[in-house]
Amino acid sequence: MVNREATVKPDGHAVAWGWFLAWLAVGACAGAALAALLSAGVVLLLLAAVAAGLLLWRSPRNAMAGLLAGPAAPLFYIAYLNRSGPGTVCHTTADGQTCTDEYAPVPFLAGAVILLCAGFLIFVVLHRRDKGTG
Repeated sequence: MVNREATVKPDGHAVAWGWFLAWLAVGACAGAALAALLSAGVVLLLLAAVAAGLLLWRSPRNAMAGLLAGPAAPLFYIAYLNRSGPGTVCHTTADGQTCTDEYAPVPFLAGAVILLCAGFLIFVVLHRRDKGTG
């Protein structure tokens, strides 16, 4: 006889968020691949495609909203790298001075916030809808 009271069922809410985070990682990998397309981007894009194939096979469909939120990570990083821009930014080092051209960080930051919020919002709405019907 199996004691039914002692069996613990995994929390569906935590599992759903885990799938969402897995899709978010795939989206971040794909976003980084597009940002670095001329260097390591092809390898990252292949890795993202393989991971997406595995997730399509196993994960619930509503967790795919993480794919929309994933590219926010590379956009946040690009905004951080250009935080002193726009224009030419010079830094003094022990050996002299180095200057780089930087973009305005605000468009990258705004895009990252929009993608992240949209992905989370879509996932929460779909998760609540599926939880209500199931």
